[in-house]
Amino acid sequence: MGEMYTKHAEKYADAIENNAYNGLYERPSTLALVGEVNNKAVLDLGCGPGVYAQHFVNQGATVTAVDLSEQMVQITKQKLGDAVTCYAQDLSDGLPKEADDSYDFVVCPLMVHYLEDLVPLFKEVNRVLKQGGWFIFSTHHPLVDFEDDAFSNYFAVERITEDWNTVGEPVEVSFFRRSFTNLFDSLAESGFTLDKFSEGQPDPAMKEVSPETFDKLSRRPNFIFIRAKAN
Repeated sequence: MGEMYTKHAEKYADAIENNAYNGLYERPSTLALVGEVNNKAVLDLGCGPGVYAQHFVNQGATVTAVDLSEQMVQITKQKLGDAVTCYAQDLSDGLPKEADDSYDFVVCPLMVHYLEDLVPLFKEVNRVLKQGGWFIFSTHHPLVDFEDDAFSNYFAVERITEDWNTVGEPVEVSFFRRSFTNLFDSLAESGFTLDKFSEGQPDPAMKEVSPETFDKLSRRPNFIFIRAKAN
């Protein structure tokens, strides 16, 4: 796990609250696919500092939040206390603490690109969802990552290491880029039916905060957003 979510956890929590890419592009685009969660059971995977978990609690959901980073779990617990069940788990090992057919929604923002093979986790998500439950997640846009490295093989799942400036200083982050084919085949193999595909829209508030980023994201997507139904 990279230092972004451990050593820099507190800075990251502050940075993503209302920044352009997270707060004003990724989050509203993902939440548009989630919709109403009042009285629903929601599993927040890769919960980070608990921004989504807080939203779901405020909406009247019963929330379980999971993250690989113990630091992120502690921030979420400090923020929400007994309002959520929150624990650390390596999601490449699945969801061993979660029962079958126990959630209406599984929401996974900007996390699946840290996994080389999506199928094991996607099968676990299907297992813990109720019949007809919803899996909503966001991830990097495959073409954006592919453009960054002209020597890549688009159809391979490839590890990329970059410096990100999210917390105000360069922090090295490694992730996997994959094709749309790999992504959608992984969903189908795991028992999901694609319901909605979106490339998101920046929140109009971004015009004031970061007009250049608003203009760029209005013309060129950076993430993709998917809603799938558990069969």
